[in-house]
Amino acid sequence: MNEKASNSTHAAHAFGLSPDQQQILDEADKWCRKEVHPLAQRMDDEEWWPEDIFRRIGEQGYFGITVPEEYGGVGLDFFTSGLVCQAMARYNYALALSYIAHENLCLNNIYRNANEDLRRKYLPDLCSGRATGALGLTEPGAGSDALGSMRTTAKRDGGHYILNGRKIYITNGPVADTLLVYAKTAPERGAHGISAFIVQKDYPGFSVAQKLVKMGFRGSQTGELVFDNCRVPAENLVGVENEGVAVVMSGLDLERAVIAPICVGMAERALELSIEYAKTREQFGKPLASFQMIQSKIADMYTWVETMRTFCYRGLAEGNALEVGGGGRGQYHALSAASIMYAANTLNQVLNEALQIHGGFGYMWEAEINRLYRGNKLLEIGAGTTEVRKLIISRELLGKG
Repeated sequence: MNEKASNSTHAAHAFGLSPDQQQILDEADKWCRKEVHPLAQRMDDEEWWPEDIFRRIGEQGYFGITVPEEYGGVGLDFFTSGLVCQAMARYNYALALSYIAHENLCLNNIYRNANEDLRRKYLPDLCSGRATGALGLTEPGAGSDALGSMRTTAKRDGGHYILNGRKIYITNGPVADTLLVYAKTAPERGAHGISAFIVQKDYPGFSVAQKLVKMGFRGSQTGELVFDNCRVPAENLVGVENEGVAVVMSGLDLERAVIAPICVGMAERALELSIEYAKTREQFGKPLASFQMIQSKIADMYTWVETMRTFCYRGLAEGNALEVGGGGRGQYHALSAASIMYAANTLNQVLNEALQIHGGFGYMWEAEINRLYRGNKLLEIGAGTTEVRKLIISRELLGKG
């Protein structure tokens, strides 16, 4: 990775990338096309997880992008992590989701919120890819009400906290070594009695109950986690007891902003595949690309991709300036929700037209456009559904937060 890339706090040159940013995106694109695209089909077919892939990503310098070099990171910014995610999503969107769960939800959250001892203990292995990270928030029956419906508890017992509860739909859960987990330390206080903890997979009382089978993003490992009198050292408390809601909310805003590049990368790939197919597939003795209706679809897809990319970059750029403990309110709360909502909804439009261009072949399992199409729906559900995103935006605009 080019370490001369600027720690941009401006809006990514408003409508595009700086030369350094473009170089990072191009280098990531080249590496991902060569190294992670060949893995995508098997990951989807078999829900297979390549055990060495995170180590290889770490060796490339694509983990710990927001983390200073003293902890094993690269020392760049949040925007740059989004560019890497965008490139990865073009060729293996399932891996891009696992990348976000590790890089942003776990690693970056620990860097932003943990004390110095925890940073030095956990960040180097996460940055190198020797350890795989995950975030444990959602619980069975909770859905979008992740905080209000949280049932996992953590009770102090001498030098430990004892965690009891379950987490579900956890990306990287079945393969994670290090997890950032939320639990209620003061259940009577509701959302204001939540704390965050770092849990290692070998802690007594922790287990993976099941690996979940999904419609799309199949190569990204998803599971249900169980905490049965799980003993967590008291020093693994992240931040202040009962103040974990600030960690949750700032993390969710950044999560929404950095999931938007997955939508962009998938849309870019769908457009690329559609152009290639339209040029080579013949009907009635001439290429599909010669038909005006196909040309119209390609033009629409191009326009949608360009607009969603610009909006996505704004969300990433403003995320650079989000203060620790910030989020969950204000302009960026609305912007990050709007960024992912627009990107996911627009991706849906792009993929509908892409599949239509591919016709019957696109409906077949082995077609790459089929894999892209099956992945889209999660992006309208995860990190807050489309409906929740609209609520966030409207409440901020109307002053009803």
